Amino acid sequence: MGANLFIALLTPALSLVFASAFFLLWTYRRHGHVMVLCLSYVAYAVGFLLQSFDLPIGVAPTKFLSNLLLLIAAVSLATAAVARHDRPSPAKLLSLLGFAGIAALSWFLFVQPSLVGRIFAINLACSGICMVVVAALKPVPSKSIVDRVLIAVCTLAAIDFLIRPLTAIWIGGEGYGAYHASLYWLLTNFSMVLISVMLALSLTTAIALDVMKELQAESHTDPLSGLLNRRGFEERSAAYARRPSGASVPLAIVLADLDHFKSVNDTYGHAVGDAVIAAFATHLRISSGKDAIVGRIGGEEFAIVLPASDLMTARLFAEGLRASFTQHRIKGLPAHAEKVTASFGVASRATNEDFESLMRRADQALYRAKNNGRDSVKLADQLPADADCVVAGYYGGHI
Repeated sequence: MGANLFIALLTPALSLVFASAFFLLWTYRRHGHVMVLCLSYVAYAVGFLLQSFDLPIGVAPTKFLSNLLLLIAAVSLATAAVARHDRPSPAKLLSLLGFAGIAALSWFLFVQPSLVGRIFAINLACSGICMVVVAALKPVPSKSIVDRVLIAVCTLAAIDFLIRPLTAIWIGGEGYGAYHASLYWLLTNFSMVLISVMLALSLTTAIALDVMKELQAESHTDPLSGLLNRRGFEERSAAYARRPSGASVPLAIVLADLDHFKSVNDTYGHAVGDAVIAAFATHLRISSGKDAIVGRIGGEEFAIVLPASDLMTARLFAEGLRASFTQHRIKGLPAHAEKVTASFGVASRATNEDFESLMRRADQALYRAKNNGRDSVKLADQLPADADCVVAGYYGGHI
């Protein structure tokens, strides 16, 4: 009985520890699926505890409540695990499996009592739930090692739940006393401890990594425009320019600066100025396409890296941005106000040119556009074919 009692108390204790871990993660990032994981492990702890300790309501009602909590925990865990990846929710299918398990359990508990029948009902339902998770996560692109471990653990759990009913015939007798004294009870619950720990560790690691990625993304994102900030833009652009595959294809950069932006702020207020920034950022993001790297690198300064684009392609792109934005209606800006315009500087990468040199040349072109009447596109001077482009200070822009 000592080993049985140890198992009976160990699983709920570990479940509460993992519930606390999910709660702490939730305090950092209040995503709904993290709280669902926390509550699921609380339900799992209570449900497993009721497998060994009866309430005053009686044995059968206690076992019904226990298995109900365990199935609710399984469905909730599965739903939350899939929700991490923004996959189509299998909540309806998972709920159907949970309901089927409870219905079968109720039949073999209250209508036609059978311990083996109850074991089949609960374990087959749990196996189906695990299979649904595996099927939902398999198509996820770019799976991390944690995602692969999670899929492996769910697969192992599905197999374990399938094997359990097949070994139920080893139970001596149909009473609860014989059940809790059997080798089946000890082995299956020990395996459940291992699977529960592996699943919880996989999920806590996955959620922790998600939080770290979100924090990193926030540190590289400008909150007003939703674009990369200067740090994020320069890191991503420089990393792309250094890639072997990136060095063999054309690369252009477009710098943009909103004209007379200070007067917009002074005349109409900072709220309207923020609306102008947000509108221009949205215009850039929609127009640039998914392969471009777009960032807000200063107050009213923006930058776009155009992979696989030469100087003329980038110029046409910039001219299109300039012309289309002048026709853009900005919420909060009075109808009688002058149209907000932007100036652009365009440069394409020369052979062996590093990203810093390319930025300086584009900035020099932008400086000319600002000094020559604004609302225009200027091209950077082309470098000689044999120029040493990586010498620091080759060009001195105003950035």
